[in-house]
Amino acid sequence: MIHNTPPANSPRPPEDDPLFGRMNDPTAAAVIKGGCGDEMEFYLYIQNDRIVDIRYYTEGCGNTRASAQAVARRAKGLAITDALAISAGDIIRSGECDPAAGRHCAILAVTTFYRAVADYLLMP
Repeated sequence: MIHNTPPANSPRPPEDDPLFGRMNDPTAAAVIKGGCGDEMEFYLYIQNDRIVDIRYYTEGCGNTRASAQAVARRAKGLAITDALAISAGDIIRSGECDPAAGRHCAILAVTTFYRAVADYLLMP
């Protein structure tokens, strides 16, 4: 898959993004490698069924980072059930990733986030 340049409203560089990076001892986490080769990670710290803190990590293209950042920003502070309303369509329509070249990036970000949520919901 071809990685185009990031959209004009590209995310802040990782060193300036407080949601970028790995988390020590998360409540739940997930890692997925997309068909394009980009790998996405989400880490959640959850208290009382609310996402108190969230981190994402990727070394992917600008659209991948933009999509992950958009998901993390939307999810932080939400109740788990409300966070499940975040969709790839929302990310694509918002313009936070390129609608054509970044569509698979938005899907990767939301899928990885959902897998982290499932990690939490399916805990014994």
